[in-house]
Amino acid sequence: MNKLDDSTVLIIVDAQYGFMPGGGLAVADGDAVVPVINRIAPRFANVVLTQDWHPADHISFAANHPGRAPFETITLPYGEQVLWPTHCVQGTRDAALHDDLRVPQAQLIIRKGFHRDVDSYSAFMEADRRTSTGLAAYLKARGITKLYLCGLATDYCVAWSAQDARAAGFEATVIEDACRAIDLNGSLARAWADMAAAGVGRVQSTDIQDKPGCSARWESASSHQINTKPTERNKP
Repeated sequence: MNKLDDSTVLIIVDAQYGFMPGGGLAVADGDAVVPVINRIAPRFANVVLTQDWHPADHISFAANHPGRAPFETITLPYGEQVLWPTHCVQGTRDAALHDDLRVPQAQLIIRKGFHRDVDSYSAFMEADRRTSTGLAAYLKARGITKLYLCGLATDYCVAWSAQDARAAGFEATVIEDACRAIDLNGSLARAWADMAAAGVGRVQSTDIQDKPGCSARWESASSHQINTKPTERNKP
């Protein structure tokens, strides 16, 4: 299988049991991303994984806010925060990466969300928009400029990571069929619109799988019925 050049990386976002069917924050059909990722991963010499890694008393968990229910929102010092079901607690099976992932060439795991008082969707920056994960510096030190992103969930951690990648000066492309979404109150359409506005590419796994010289392309917005007008993300 032809590999992409060393300036390219596959970023696998949160392929953890907590986001799979039966997990603490299950994404519908979330486990379907695993075989797709396994098919495309051999094309990449460089692979980075992210892993949600929350303490049990994390501020984003509805269970830690008496009288509040999952998917309600509260206001925190850094802005609006969705309250989530308890998920991906450090050291639990829920937080583990899926056993069937086949990425032996992966070089780095970025753990995020481990600060009690700040949520973290992006692989690059926590939700306070000040605390860096260090991923941008790592990629730049290795001469990596082109990012392909996949995993869970399209409209939260994947979208935030892709937009932050663009803000940090990287090319970024989301592999649509290697992702699944939560789609909370229209969040999926908003995420695609925001990513389009940021210059994030959108491809299918078949555009990458063992094809030389694959490059990002945009499918027409009308085919996905999205509004390409820039919108604000639901966190600062």
